[in-house]
Amino acid sequence: MVETRGSILFMPGRGDFYEKYLESLEQWHRQGWRVTAADWRGQAGSGRLGKDAVTGHIDDFSIWIDDLAALWREWCAGTDGPHILIGHSMGGHLALRAVAERRLRPDALVLSAPMLGMAGPPLPLPALQFVAKLMTLLGDPARQAWKWSEKPGEVPAARANLLTHDPERYADELWWRDARPELVMGPGSWRWVERAYASCRKIFSDSLLEAIDIPVLAIATTSDKLVRFSAIEQACRRIPNAELARFGPDAHHEILREVDEQRDRAMVAIREFLDRVAPPEQVRGDP
Repeated sequence: MVETRGSILFMPGRGDFYEKYLESLEQWHRQGWRVTAADWRGQAGSGRLGKDAVTGHIDDFSIWIDDLAALWREWCAGTDGPHILIGHSMGGHLALRAVAERRLRPDALVLSAPMLGMAGPPLPLPALQFVAKLMTLLGDPARQAWKWSEKPGEVPAARANLLTHDPERYADELWWRDARPELVMGPGSWRWVERAYASCRKIFSDSLLEAIDIPVLAIATTSDKLVRFSAIEQACRRIPNAELARFGPDAHHEILREVDEQRDRAMVAIREFLDRVAPPEQVRGDP
């Protein structure tokens, strides 16, 4: 008797590259999953859509939704189910929006610190989008929306405090950035910021989340300084079959790259969720 576990597609966040998550990808593989990961258009080694080598720019998030839908169709055709979609941060945002808009339908969806709202001024989404829209009109929309560091290309000293408490896992990211400079990405553009707010508004529009009819697990921390925890909590309340694994001050934004205690708890939550909603299928060999 052979167990077939199914297939996982993992999509990383803004400015990310999938190499950062090899530890988790291998762990899921060892649990029996066939695992695939991809980088978003205009990120990692896929070039840039703006005017320089480091700024994260996009004309509209629908470009990424179209890309994900096309990848999903091709990937599903070549892999065994159940088919699981896992997205981190912006990747979680895009995965959730694609599911909500019925562009794809995984058997289950896992969201790691999904970017459903961004940390910043406590203003309503329409006001935040208005300000970002104004900034795209007052200058080049492809220019960087926030400062990176005193020395261009140098990672800000306090960046680790936003991502993980684990110095070794953070150092692993820096190793990849040094070994493969094409992976390096800095701030997003003002167009990216404005389109991000617009996409958040779309996700939270009337009845879109309520129509999601697949199991969803969100993993998020109340101390996230990059995405808004309250927005994640609100989305989970509106999605009929959603669960929220809540973390506190001991976890930063990259929960899948946290210290062992926090990361292990997140990986267990994902494993138990998938065991319930997409259990292994038993396939008997020929007698």
